[in-house]
Amino acid sequence: MKLTLADATYFKDSITIISELVNEARFKVTKDGLELVAMDPANVAMVLYKLLASAFTEYDVEKDAVLAINLPNLKQILRRVSAADILTLEVFDNKLQVTIRSDSVRKFSLPIIDVEERNERVPNLSFPVVIKLPSTVLNSAIDDADIVGESVSFIAEPEKFSVLAEGDTSKAHVEIAATEENKIKSETTAKLRSKYSLEYLKKMMLGSKLSSTVTVSFNQDYPLRLDYTVVDKVNLSFILAPRVEND
Repeated sequence: MKLTLADATYFKDSITIISELVNEARFKVTKDGLELVAMDPANVAMVLYKLLASAFTEYDVEKDAVLAINLPNLKQILRRVSAADILTLEVFDNKLQVTIRSDSVRKFSLPIIDVEERNERVPNLSFPVVIKLPSTVLNSAIDDADIVGESVSFIAEPEKFSVLAEGDTSKAHVEIAATEENKIKSETTAKLRSKYSLEYLKKMMLGSKLSSTVTVSFNQDYPLRLDYTVVDKVNLSFILAPRVEND
């Protein structure tokens, strides 16, 4: 296995984001790309990730493999990668070798660890509301909500998406109308509302490092799905369980 990235930004940023939710990860290396499906330790959030083979300048994979890696340790190494560096991933003696090439050649190795295979299944979810908008718009709404509460309600109405947070004495309400830039697709005229943890959402908002747009999908008192996609490069998605109203 030899994987080379002339631009390591997507991989570096992805690991930084995912490590906010997952400490140890089992990556599957297939002919199509580097894939991950993982739950956070509290089983509240799921991460779905794929760095496509087309994102690499060299993608030599003879057979499918599994790499279980400690993500905080990998993140520390990737901090040493700059935008102009060439990054290569290889496996030797049950270790992941990370080579960074620029004016010099630097090599790091990480042990491939034993992580219990949990066979995480991506839930089959049905979403009557799908909203595609600039990542900055959602980030701003979550930052506003974070001022007053620990949880936030996503509310969908025809032609309008709202973010609402309420504290003991304070309230934040952000309305996002449907426009050319903010696309709201709804299969229902009903008003739908679901509440989610701001602690988790703030970590997921980091997906905006990868993509300038985000797709938000949810239902009444139902899991939330966020998708950050760069065509032919990377897909990073999160599924977040709803919070019950009497939390």
